[in-house]
Amino acid sequence: MAERTKYYFASDFHLGVNAGYTSKERERILVEWIEAINHDAKEIYFLGDIFDHWFEYAQVVPKGFNLFLGKLEQLHIDGIQVYFFTGNHDMWMSKYFVKEFGVQMITTKLIAYIGSKKFYLRHGHGLPTASIGDKLMQKAFANPILQWSFARLHPNLAIKLMKYFSQRSRQSHSYTDLEFNPQNDKMLRFARLVSKEQNDLDFIIMGHRHLPIDLTLDNGKTRYINLGDWVNFFSYAVFDGENLQIKFFRDEHRIFS
Repeated sequence: MAERTKYYFASDFHLGVNAGYTSKERERILVEWIEAINHDAKEIYFLGDIFDHWFEYAQVVPKGFNLFLGKLEQLHIDGIQVYFFTGNHDMWMSKYFVKEFGVQMITTKLIAYIGSKKFYLRHGHGLPTASIGDKLMQKAFANPILQWSFARLHPNLAIKLMKYFSQRSRQSHSYTDLEFNPQNDKMLRFARLVSKEQNDLDFIIMGHRHLPIDLTLDNGKTRYINLGDWVNFFSYAVFDGENLQIKFFRDEHRIFS
């Protein structure tokens, strides 16, 4: 078996909604990718919006996603550490994945050395540079009273409501907005702020934007990486301990080398 030396990063699978491909098709492609990287993966970071909607009751979790969940179990057996970051669509993920699959759950951000480089990792929603509407929405959904109240609903009703709010979110944040203006991009503006406050960072990696981006910031050291998504691009990043690249699992979705 090859030595496990690679670190993989991906986000925004939005399992549970048909967008571009059906949810089941995207899940199969995701499982193919996990199988393809299993031989050399040391750690895998899923940076949010893994699911298009998610809620955990004490004894109930949403049905489906069996291919992906089975692969998580295999990663756990193989000793590959998996990190889940909560996104704006699946921010109610909780202890289920920790207990069942040994996943490490990150609810905000992670700043850590990986190999010889310093990383800043988060999904990318609820940033200080986000719109007031987005900030209010994130604050409301993070409210523990709202979560407690939601848990009192019957799962059939709760899942219908989650699908409704996810659809509203998609309507206000299009998956097909591929225009990138460095002067007005809120996530890039946030990355620049972070790099000024912490000028020893090598990489700032986020998802949420649904567009693969690789830019060196003004300090000449820090690279801002956006992971794109698995709705349009099937893109991910791989780090070998020294160098990081954005790659595309399907060549037909490649937008740069």
